[in-house]
Order: sequence, then structure tokens, then C-alpha cells
Amino acid sequence: MLGCGGGAKLRHSLTVASGFVENLCFSGIAYGWASLVFILKNDGYFSDLCDITANATALSDCSGQDEQFSLVFTVASFSMNFLRFPLGFLFDRFGTMATRLLATCLYTTGTLLITGSSPEQSALLFPAISCLITSGMLFYTTNAQVGNLFDSHRSTVISVYAGAFDSSAAVFLIIKFLYERGVSFHSSFLVLSVCSVIHVFRTFFLMPKTHIPYPLPDRYSYGFRSCVLSWFFLWHLVWVAVMQFCHFLFIATVNPMLNRLANRDQTLVSQYTNAFAFTQLCGVLCGPWNGLIMDRHKGKPLAPGETKQEADLRSSSLSLFLTSLQCLLFYVCFSSPLLPLQYLTFILQVLNSAFIYGGHQAFLTIVFPGCHFGKLSGLITSLSAVVLLLQFPVLHLIREFLHGDPIYVNVGLTLLTLLTFIHPLHVHLHCRSLANQRWARAKQEVTNSGSKVTCNRLVGM
Repeated sequence: MLGCGGGAKLRHSLTVASGFVENLCFSGIAYGWASLVFILKNDGYFSDLCDITANATALSDCSGQDEQFSLVFTVASFSMNFLRFPLGFLFDRFGTMATRLLATCLYTTGTLLITGSSPEQSALLFPAISCLITSGMLFYTTNAQVGNLFDSHRSTVISVYAGAFDSSAAVFLIIKFLYERGVSFHSSFLVLSVCSVIHVFRTFFLMPKTHIPYPLPDRYSYGFRSCVLSWFFLWHLVWVAVMQFCHFLFIATVNPMLNRLANRDQTLVSQYTNAFAFTQLCGVLCGPWNGLIMDRHKGKPLAPGETKQEADLRSSSLSLFLTSLQCLLFYVCFSSPLLPLQYLTFILQVLNSAFIYGGHQAFLTIVFPGCHFGKLSGLITSLSAVVLLLQFPVLHLIREFLHGDPIYVNVGLTLLTLLTFIHPLHVHLHCRSLANQRWARAKQEVTNSGSKVTCNRLVGM
């Protein structure tokens, strides 16, 4: 840990620990949407969209209700990603305190809207979930910089936070358990609203007013514009956008998928929904793995002529490749019509999600100047929000033309994930090129040194 001594070391420890708790309990709760949908369906939200047949023995057609729930999460995910660019500027320009106060306001608004909602006011779910998912990402973004307090384990800290972010989706599972035991979910969200005091306390006492600094990499002097126009940024954008789209579409359609594969057996659907939420809880166990992969070279001597930044970049290529491979396997399983195989889908999904967000933030801190971290992170997610707009026609295609069976869409997305492998390949080739250049320089220095010795001998004759 850098610059830690006496009281400062204690404060840094409290900041790291409280940031972990905040990510684990609040940042990514909106990603437990499947558990909340189960509750909302039982309470009759959007039930007016169900076509109740005259034959009492026949099942009601609630595809319209399912589509509306999917639309709520689609709108929320788009809003969060679209706003990331201006919110990134807010973070860079006004610092941590202003960003976290905005996040706290959004979080409180979202929980209170759900507390005051009812089946007759189902539309309140649209702004509520949008506020929750946006506030969660802001909390995570401001907490990611806590990794700067560490030197040799910075990527590990960021990845642990990413795992905690994913595991926070299990909060909705806890609310579901309480609901099944007679506790109103409105009461649960009221308690979550009161927890806003935790965010306020951390903002004023355990987080900086501006930013946590970190030394810039050697030889990095280009501005914001040159960062955006680099191949690193462009391929990283593709890497994030494709995988994020796959995950958001999965979360938006997992409940209808379970209903379809389970033949609308609600007991079975509840069982698989619980299993999905439990695997989300394990995200905190998955996050550190990626950090350990990216930090595996720390403490080892650098190659001759290699800078610390080049070593970090070389180490990140394996992380990027494994993340792409996980996403490919995840969607291969999700495309399968076998219900038991979805257990593996859930495991791969939470593992891949932890790798994506931890690897994404860590890669930006390695390649680009820290003063542009908020803008670049925000710009990537804002641009990927344009891709998320495709969820609207995709969901309509599944319902109207594929009769609720997304198999062809899932196969197409599985093939699309192959694009993400270009990013780690590009990083690997770049690192190999740098190594070849160092070797060539070293060889030339040896040659020049030998020539100089020969000349000196000739002069002495």
C-alpha cells in the first residue's frame, strides 16, 4: 500500500472494507431482476397484459406481461449506459463527492419509488429500476479508484470489488425469501431506502472529495482525443459492448426462458430462479481470480528494458482472452433448450460478469492516464448503450416472429461473441511487437559496443 502510515493506514483500511460492503449490498442489486420479477408477478404487476382465456383449464397467455418486465430492464440498462458519458465527465470534473451524492439521490429515489408502487402503478418500475441501476454503477465507479491505494495488488482490489458488485444481485433473492415468508417487499425496499445513510457517511468520511491519485505510466502524454482514436480503445469498446449486450439480454429474458423450458411450472421456475440468484451471490468469489491473473507478474523482475506499464499490459492479455472464452461458453449453454444445463449457464454468467467489469476497469487504468479514467469509462458504456438499443427489436423479434423461442437469436449472439477475441489478440501482438523492439535495440547496442571496442584497438595500434 502506498503512502500508508499511522492513522492514514487505518483510514485506507476502513475505506477498502466499507467499499467492499457497499458494492456487495447495494451497487448491483438491480441485476437480481429475475428474483424481483417473480415477486412482482405474484403481486399482479402488469397483469392487465395477460390474455385470460374463457376456458378455465387453459393457461393464460402472459407473454405481454413478460415482455413488459423485459422492457423495464431494457430501458433501465439503456439509461444507465447512455448516461455514463456525461456522468463520467461529472466524475472527472467535480470529483468523487459530487458523483456519490448524485448516486445516493438516485438510489434513494429508486427504492422509494418501488416502496410506493402498486399493480395499478406498475409504470413506476421504469424510473425506479433506471435509478437503481444507474446509482449502482456510479457507486462502483467511485469505489474502483480505491484500488489505487495499493501498488502490487491494484487489479486484484478492483476485481474483488467487481465480484462484490455481481454478488449484490442476491439482495433481491433475500427479499424474495422474506416475501415468501410473509414480509412485504415494500417494507424491504423501505429498509433499503434507510440504508442511504451508509452512502452519505462513506461519502463524507471515507472517500476523497476529488480523486485518489495514482502515478501515470511512463511516456504517456497524449490527451483525451488520442485515447479515443487508439486501437486499444476501439477494440476495448467492441469487447465491452458485445459482452454487455449478451448479459443484459440474458437478464431481461431469463425469466421467460425458465417459464418456457419448465412448461410454466411455477415451482420449478422458482427453484431455478433461486439457483440463479445463489450463483449471483458467488460473484464475490469469482472476482479475485481475474485480479490474480492480472497481478500474477507483480513482484517478479521486469524483462530487460520492459516498463511496469508494458508488464501490466502483457499480463492483461490472458485475462481478456479468458473473459471472451467464458462469454462464448456462457451463450453456448444458454442457447441449449435443456433446462438442467441452465445451472451451468448461471455459473458461467456470474463468472464472466465478474471478469468483465473487473477486467474492464483494470485495463483502462493500465493503458490510459488516470485523469481520463471517468471520461473513458463513461464514454465506452455510453457508446455501448447504442448497442443496447437493439434489445427492443430483438425482444420484439423473439415474441412476434419466433413465438417466444429465442434459439436463433442466441445462436447469432454466440457467433457475435467471437468478435471479442480480437481484443486480446491485438493486445498480445502489441506486447510481442514491443518485446521484439526491445530485443532488436539490445542486439544493436551489443553490436555498436563491439564495433567501438574494435575501433579503439585499431587506434591503439
